[in-house]
Amino acid sequence: MDFKFTEEEEVFKRVVKEFCEKHIAPVWVDLDEKGYFPAELYRKMADQGFFGIAIKPEYGGAGGTMVMSAIAVEEIAYADPQVAIPVYTLLQNGWPLALQIFGSEEAKNEILPRVVKNEAFFGIATTENQGGSDLAGTRVTAEKKGSTWFLNGEKMYISGVGELRELPWGGGFWILTRTGGMDRGHRALTAYAFLAKKEGKNVGGFEPTVMDEIGRRGLTTGGFKLTDVEIEDRYRIGDVDRGFYLSMEGFNIARILVAAACIGAGRWALDQAVEWFKQRKLFGKHISSFQGVSFRFAELYAQLEAAKYFVYKAAWMADKIYLEKDTSFKPSDLNVPVAMAKLTAPETCVRALEETMKWYGAYGYSKECPLYRAWLGCFSYVIGAEGAQNIMRYIIARDVIGKEYVE
Repeated sequence: MDFKFTEEEEVFKRVVKEFCEKHIAPVWVDLDEKGYFPAELYRKMADQGFFGIAIKPEYGGAGGTMVMSAIAVEEIAYADPQVAIPVYTLLQNGWPLALQIFGSEEAKNEILPRVVKNEAFFGIATTENQGGSDLAGTRVTAEKKGSTWFLNGEKMYISGVGELRELPWGGGFWILTRTGGMDRGHRALTAYAFLAKKEGKNVGGFEPTVMDEIGRRGLTTGGFKLTDVEIEDRYRIGDVDRGFYLSMEGFNIARILVAAACIGAGRWALDQAVEWFKQRKLFGKHISSFQGVSFRFAELYAQLEAAKYFVYKAAWMADKIYLEKDTSFKPSDLNVPVAMAKLTAPETCVRALEETMKWYGAYGYSKECPLYRAWLGCFSYVIGAEGAQNIMRYIIARDVIGKEYVE
């Protein structure tokens, strides 16, 4: 077992870190406070090759890996622990890679080069008002008439809705729809590469809304209504009624990067704690000399290191499965490593931020101290973005104990 990054990965990590220190760390607080779209920053990130990292050269990418994608997201999250820029980055890496794996050649050639250049956005739209984890309950419908599909219904709690307005070409989402009766549950769902905005114009029948969230204000979340939205069959992803299964593989890819973002923000929190320990004294002693503080710090550090192992093991395995086509692995082998990463990284990150705020004392409860911004942003992944935490527990139990014993 080799726990070292390759020389190429180490060089890439240094490039990302230096970029983040120069361009992201100085602006993240202002971005969170004002909630604007950092267009020039994203242009620079695209120029550096931070979007579509694992996209093949034939689709405009650099042909990198999931490990490199995780490295980039982790470093960006260390520089922006409110995780707006990291989440935008992970969305521009995870679901485009899923499209590269499962999409049609026409859709890939049209969308992926524009994502790499950040001319277009490509995220995920599965959540509906009745619940994000219940994909089997999807109600947005897709009905085929001739060679065209017509989409109707509503999606909610979708990241990137506002960003579509800002990008010159547009983009859209990996969308999951119902192509059969509700009685068929997850066996009647089909996925599409839905372009909500194309060549600078919203498609007909697409009505977006943007929510006012309590954190992660540098990235928009909202929803949209679809009324007889037309989509050509070439944008269908995989076979009809197989969308649930392909989406689950897509979530495995995306969750690795979500967990990587939480690792970066958690590292930042613990580094803030160490710097505070060096300054803050109580009864004439550094507060870290009290075991109630130092032992808790040690526990969090160990838990974060464990979560980091889960993240990079899952990223390594994803590379084996999807990029190297290693037949000794199958896609379902990713389920448990990914679920462990998504289970442990967000919760550990949030605990690290909470404890650091406590160690800061009253100052930690002020707006002058930026810790709360990171806490609010990262808490979105404990609430359940990209998969609820109890769903991760269920996946681990199901795959390790056996489905017949947990259902």
